[in-house]
Amino acid sequence: MDILRKKSIEQTLEMTTEEGHRLKRNLGPLDLAFLAVSVCVGAGIFSVSTKVMTQNAGPSTIISFVMAAFVCGLAAMCYAEFSTSIPVSGSAYSYSYTTLGEIFAWIIGWDLILELFLATSVIAKYWAIYVSDALNVFGIHSTLSFHIGDFKVDYGAAIVVLFFTVLLSIGTKLSARITNVMTCVKIGIVLVIIIAGFTYFSWDNLTPFIPEAIPSGDTAGDVLTDTLWGTITGFGGGHFGVGGMFAGAAIICFAYVGFDTVATAAEETRNPKRNVPIGIILGLGIVTVLYVLVAFVTCGMVNYVDLSEFAASQGHDVSLATAFQYHGAYWQSAVIAVGAAVGLTTVIMVELFGVSRIIFAMSRDGLFPEKWSKTSEKRMTPVGITVVIGIVAALVATFTSVDELADMINIGTLSAFVLVSIGVIFIRKNAKEHNIDQSKTFKVPFFPVLPIVSAILCFVLMLNLTNITWIRFAVWLLVGFIIYFGYSHKHAKIQTE
Repeated sequence: MDILRKKSIEQTLEMTTEEGHRLKRNLGPLDLAFLAVSVCVGAGIFSVSTKVMTQNAGPSTIISFVMAAFVCGLAAMCYAEFSTSIPVSGSAYSYSYTTLGEIFAWIIGWDLILELFLATSVIAKYWAIYVSDALNVFGIHSTLSFHIGDFKVDYGAAIVVLFFTVLLSIGTKLSARITNVMTCVKIGIVLVIIIAGFTYFSWDNLTPFIPEAIPSGDTAGDVLTDTLWGTITGFGGGHFGVGGMFAGAAIICFAYVGFDTVATAAEETRNPKRNVPIGIILGLGIVTVLYVLVAFVTCGMVNYVDLSEFAASQGHDVSLATAFQYHGAYWQSAVIAVGAAVGLTTVIMVELFGVSRIIFAMSRDGLFPEKWSKTSEKRMTPVGITVVIGIVAALVATFTSVDELADMINIGTLSAFVLVSIGVIFIRKNAKEHNIDQSKTFKVPFFPVLPIVSAILCFVLMLNLTNITWIRFAVWLLVGFIIYFGYSHKHAKIQTE
């Protein structure tokens, strides 16, 4: 059984022209940059930043954002070289199939499905919460949910997922235009937040910059919520101290997954060898500046301990809006609620777009049933699989509490980064064999040092995720191996051909 068999780049590119399995190339560099910004400027700013600040890193959250940006920036360059060498749908999955072999491609594709599908459901639930807050600002009291006994039904989360399922089925260009408009709106709101936040800024709130670490407990629950790195080394449990700063960086990586989706859209991009690197780098640069500014302002507005205690006294989770409520600035809090609702809307659409394209690429290769990769003749979009994914994601978001699984998104993302960073070394060394004109592709500088550093740093951040996340990740991989050896390996097109 050859589990390391590889697809040639020629085979990969040839599949993009198959009748009934083609995607339409209609996205430009700004579309891609907005795609990256739209998925990043949302969950990362409105929820992740304050969570890391109060639970992991304190004021050193600012450094956590910079660390995550640096690591993701290295991975982004690897993605850019890969996507210009092999401009096809499927992102890291497709890249791994041509360089590392089928089993690695399956693992990364399976991980990306977990990451993007779960992100769609989780963000849909956050969206419903922020929309409820926004409605309350205007005197409309609704939670967009109801209870059947003790069972909560979040119908608001289902509505937004199904809406964008329909929109993506119509076509990616229309979806991109709507995303661009919404992204401009929420960037404007974020800038207002930054300017308003500086009026409450105090340098005293940044002391101590790296709070003293809180030792891990001895109970089973404490062990599960400890980081794997802390368990192995005794270095710390990820709650403040240097270990908390690293744990914060690992969690924050979720906020930078936008460029991964840009790489997924390479097959639907005009002139991908030029536009994909521009979209990836431009998008990552914009969100990094916004993230660091928001983290700096938030940490300086209110002490992280006071913020946590204030949120608890109000009976709700800490968020960016909480920092303004602490100062009695409720109109800014209202702006944040509206901005978060708009911001998370586009995140849902982009994540849904990404998971549909991953499954599309895997089914076109035969690892899933080939009929899943059928595209409509008129719009050239994978309508069938998009609708199915949208319905399932809507059901999960409606009936399941998935917040505690959010860290699974990070481990799926970082594992993809590791394999792409390694794979780009193979693609560069075998460029002539695959007839790749390197003069027309983006090249990672300081090769092969930067790809190796990227892989190592991404793995280090993975080690700073919790033990329970690693256990769940192992279970997900086990299910994936059962499907692979039971179906996918036997039905892969590379086998039948």
